[in-house]
Amino acid sequence: MPKVEINSVSKQDPHSISEFRENVLEVAIGRQIRIYRKQMEITVSDLSKMTGLSTGMLSKIENGNTSPSLSTLQTLSNALSIPLTSFFKQFEEKRGCVHTKANEGVEVEEQGTRAGHQYNLLGHLGSNDSGVIVEPYLIELTSETDTFKTFQHGGIETIYMLEGEVIYRHGDGLYPLRPGDTLFFDANAPHGPEVLEELPARFLSIISYPQDK
Repeated sequence: MPKVEINSVSKQDPHSISEFRENVLEVAIGRQIRIYRKQMEITVSDLSKMTGLSTGMLSKIENGNTSPSLSTLQTLSNALSIPLTSFFKQFEEKRGCVHTKANEGVEVEEQGTRAGHQYNLLGHLGSNDSGVIVEPYLIELTSETDTFKTFQHGGIETIYMLEGEVIYRHGDGLYPLRPGDTLFFDANAPHGPEVLEELPARFLSIISYPQDK
């Protein structure tokens, strides 16, 4: 398998460690100040002139190396035209995590399913600051059926084949999937397993879509 530099296909490195320790209040505040300053497209020197705070002090605050007083934060909130509470956003934010043990996924019924087709929801994260909902399913197909209706819904879907073989439809295309194969597609097009070639078949289906505002 050819190796690809991750930055050539993605703007994010999934294995990188954030330079910000958001569980430390001073660091979380400093990060928010830097974000809002850059959104206004002003430099530290510009902010210094607007607030009367030295550039050295502002740099220490942005880097989380000092604990600013409430009066200093009030001065910064006025200069940046944001509520004082905005500086605490990252510190107070909850980061969700769902752990689902083997065979404990929630069995769900999807429109178009048939006997012998089992769908298990492996986890669900609701509202979060990413703006994206992700739902991972483990799908098991254990018996032939007369027909299989295709699905069509919003979002992006990723299929990862674990066991068996199917021919999967997406729009007008047909894709043979075997263990280790991946299919990544726009879920607005009709899609679903068209032919069950080798059973039992098991695959992961990961659906992502924007959360309601």
